[in-house]
Amino acid sequence: MKKKIFFTILAIGTFVIMSPAKAICPVCTVAVIGGVGLSRWLGIDDTITGLWIGGVTISLIIWTIDWLNKKNIRFWFRKILIIVLYYGFIVVPLVWWDVVNYPTNTLWGMDKLLFGTIIGTIAFLAGVIAFPYTKNKATGKSYFPYQKVVMAISPLIIFSLIFFFLIK
Repeated sequence: MKKKIFFTILAIGTFVIMSPAKAICPVCTVAVIGGVGLSRWLGIDDTITGLWIGGVTISLIIWTIDWLNKKNIRFWFRKILIIVLYYGFIVVPLVWWDVVNYPTNTLWGMDKLLFGTIIGTIAFLAGVIAFPYTKNKATGKSYFPYQKVVMAISPLIIFSLIFFFLIK
């Protein structure tokens, strides 16, 4: 199980490293963080909470890489180091405080919170990567205000609804 998690995060990290860093706006990050807090407060399933944790994590990773690029701070393996540190800051405390790895809290043989985090990471990253392809081809501008936010958040909302009805 730990090998699956490690290789999944490694694959996602490789994909992030290969793509150019794109800034994620603060509105996206605040919306994702708000989603995490709201889902825990409402007692929503850990899979859905994990989706939003994955979105927050990938948002912070991209934000940090973009900030380092703007400050012209470059060193070997900086993207890999940032990815490992952010996921380590999230996964290690969850394991340390026994929030994960309950035998009754699994979905398809994997802990719900970790499974949701992986799916949320992929979904949020897909929304961020899809944004440049959805802009107006003639002007290079968005079709509507906050399209970048909608493109990043909508995969998390869609997967939240899917897992809500799947788990219910």
